Formats: sequence, structure tokens, C-alpha cells
Amino acid sequence: MVFRNRGRWWNGKKHTMRACQDSTHSESRQLSPPPPNHVTSRAAPIWICSLLSGIQVTFLARHGTGHTISPSAVPTQANIAALKSLGVRAIVAFSTVGSLREEISPGSFALPTQIIDRTKGIRPASFFEGTSIVAHASFGDPCSRKLVSWLEGRVRKALDQEGRGVKLFTDKCIVCMEGPQFSTRAESIMYRQWGGDLINMSVLPEAKLAREAELSYVLIATATDYDAWRLHSDTVTAAEVFETLKANADTSRLVAATVLDELHAAVSASGEIFLLEQVGSMSFSIMPRSEKQDPEHRKKLAYVLPEYFSGEQLN
Repeated sequence: MVFRNRGRWWNGKKHTMRACQDSTHSESRQLSPPPPNHVTSRAAPIWICSLLSGIQVTFLARHGTGHTISPSAVPTQANIAALKSLGVRAIVAFSTVGSLREEISPGSFALPTQIIDRTKGIRPASFFEGTSIVAHASFGDPCSRKLVSWLEGRVRKALDQEGRGVKLFTDKCIVCMEGPQFSTRAESIMYRQWGGDLINMSVLPEAKLAREAELSYVLIATATDYDAWRLHSDTVTAAEVFETLKANADTSRLVAATVLDELHAAVSASGEIFLLEQVGSMSFSIMPRSEKQDPEHRKKLAYVLPEYFSGEQLN
């Protein structure tokens, strides 16, 4: 969901649209912005509605309307580029995940702060690919700490308010696998040995592209299964994931509603500082200018990073 206040936006999850229905005006519209020239796919539809507080809330379904796009085919470049072009500053992504730890039982929520990349290079992971401009974004802390810290209290409040005993786990490491098949038992056990706590197919390249676009990023994860590492249990199936997801839908909506309710007050009290953690970070990542920069490449990158690539190249 994307929240807009004073021209800033924040992105997250499609199914949580129901969480804000009681707090919104009837106005709603759908956008699907065209991608920049170097992005071949189009962004998923972007829905925008207005809260009574005046904040606009936008939802983007990464897998498309009706969940029709496989994880490896999600148009993440186009999605992130579209959000940046609309003025997005911070992304809150929701995802179901497998649990690699006994204590993180199905139904639990988690805010991971580290990522292990097990994708296979199929998904475009940089806006700079195929250009004459090289950049090395800092990615030591892939999830934005200030936003994670702000969300932790709100998610915990929602779970306590519901009273079902749903737990929130923080500072966890998530493994992003290619999919679409689930893990083998050997892989699942290996990920545990590596220090992984959760596993999904969505957090990358979202987090990497968000970092390049100078957008804060955080993932709110809902555990639906134990993957395949428990040798005495059956391995995960899509049916199991869906059943847990349905059972937890009300909790997810409550979490989203709590975040929506408190966003306006937080921004009013402290400004947008906790949403703008990554602004300016790419100034330390783009390699020094050279005469070999193609003007067309600069024009394409200006769609995502106008702060650095708009106008003529400076010598």
C-alpha cells in the first residue's frame, strides 16, 4: 500500500485494500504508468484511494490482478520505476513466507532485516544493467532500519489488540529463492545452517531495485508453513500456504489498518524523516562520470533517478 502525504508515497499490498475501506472516500482510480524505455515490461495496475485524513493510499499487486504472474516473471523494474515516478519514497511490502525455525510457527508475523540471495540471475536486479553507467549501491542493510523500527511498534500493537496470541519476530534473515518450485529438503536444511530464518520468492529484486531508486524498503512477512526442513513432516504445498493465508487474512487487514491509522499522526509529529532514509544514498554509489556515458542511457536512468541524470552531463 502506498500512502501519500505532502507529496510523498509509501507502497505495500493489494489485499489490504479492505483494511482502509471504512476510512476512505468513495474516490478510487486505477493507474498503470508506462515504463521507462529500458524496462521492457509494464507495471502492475496501481490502485489509489483517499483516506478521510487526506492521505492517499495506493496498492500494487506484484503478481498482477488475480495472481497471474509467476515470481520469476514479476515486472519488478517496471513496478519500482512506476512508483518512483509517482513520487514514492518508501515501500512496505507484504509477503507470505516459509519458516525455517521451529519457534516461527505458521501464522506468525516477522520483520526481516537481512536477505540471502538464492535467485539465479533471471530477474533484472539493477536499473543500470545494459547501460554505460556503473553503480554499486550499498546493500549491507537491505531493509531500512528507521522504517522497520517505526513499523515494529505498530505491528505489535495490532497483534496484541487482536488477542489471538499471534507472535511478531524481528531482526530475522530471509532467503529469497528463485522458484516457482518449493525447496528440496536438502536445500531447506542448508538454508538453516546458513542462518536463514524465513524463505520466500519475492523480496528480491524488490529490495535491490528500491535501494537503487532511493526508496526505503521493508517487508512484513506472514509465515504459512515450515518449508521442507522438518524431516518428520510433509513438505510444503501451495494448498497449505493458501489455507494459512486465508486463516490469517483478518490479522493482515488489522495490521494494515493500524499502520494506516497511525501514519498521519507520525508524519505530523516527526515529519517524513523515517520515510526518507535512503534519499541521497546513490550519490555514493554511482561511479565517477566519464566521457563514455551514453546520453540515451542518462535519459533512461533519469526516469528513476532524476536527481543525478536529468539534464546535460557535467564534465
